[in-house]
Amino acid sequence: MADAHGKTSGYHLGSVDTVLSVDEVARQAERLREEVPEERLLKLAGGEPFLSIAGLRAGYGNMEILHEFTLHLGRGQSLCLIGPNGAGKSTVLHSVFGFTRIFGGRISIGPRGAQRDITAMTSDRKLKEARVAYIVQDKSVFPDMTVEENLLMGGFLLHSHKAAKAAAERVFDKYERLALRRNHPARVLSGGERRLLEISRALVMDPEVLLVDEPSIGLEPRFIDMVFAILQDLQQREGKTILMVEQNAKKGLEFADLGYVLVSGQLALAGKGSELLQNPEVGRLFLGG
Repeated sequence: MADAHGKTSGYHLGSVDTVLSVDEVARQAERLREEVPEERLLKLAGGEPFLSIAGLRAGYGNMEILHEFTLHLGRGQSLCLIGPNGAGKSTVLHSVFGFTRIFGGRISIGPRGAQRDITAMTSDRKLKEARVAYIVQDKSVFPDMTVEENLLMGGFLLHSHKAAKAAAERVFDKYERLALRRNHPARVLSGGERRLLEISRALVMDPEVLLVDEPSIGLEPRFIDMVFAILQDLQQREGKTILMVEQNAKKGLEFADLGYVLVSGQLALAGKGSELLQNPEVGRLFLGG
């Protein structure tokens, strides 16, 4: 779409004179690839990783998407994965939560000296025992169920309905916006309120790690800041560890402590979110110039 000056909208934000195709972005992103020693990844995680992925090879069916992928994230940190379409960003989240086929490597969680291998755990066990929750992309609420019923669905692994009800009440105490609509069908919520409900439903199980897939997708600009403010509160005030994929790369890197660039299923670049925002090539390819 051209603007008033005849320029065309770029990859995500801003304007560029020439639009790059998805394939061309991926090809040029290959030039960003550098050797990222594990010592650097550990340093970025503060030397005390809480979520670790080591040499992960994973995909779907017989197709391997991630190739020897390594990640370290400290407790209470946030990390945003960016990269071209098809780079394997969501596959990282899917692998952590148990939605992919693992061909090799290890996923572990916990403090140093007490990390637990969760690679082969089912998704249910990861949610209940390892306290890892996955917040899926847009349109995961049940529109004909009430807000309260949607929240109770988040507690399906709790030992009783009473426990789920108590957990839902804690969420309502935290988010008055949802409490005021607890008996309304979810279909009447605004886009931002639906995303808040999706996030809140994951909080019912009191997770320590949140896997957040495209939190801004489908939202009007006025709701995007609200959603990121909610995530910031969960990280800073409640100590949640957040691993995120975000199509709005600029917004994601502004939010996150750390950023990883994936290209063709491999780590190409890693640094603080603020550092990647200042990288001219990252800016040109993913931030709109």
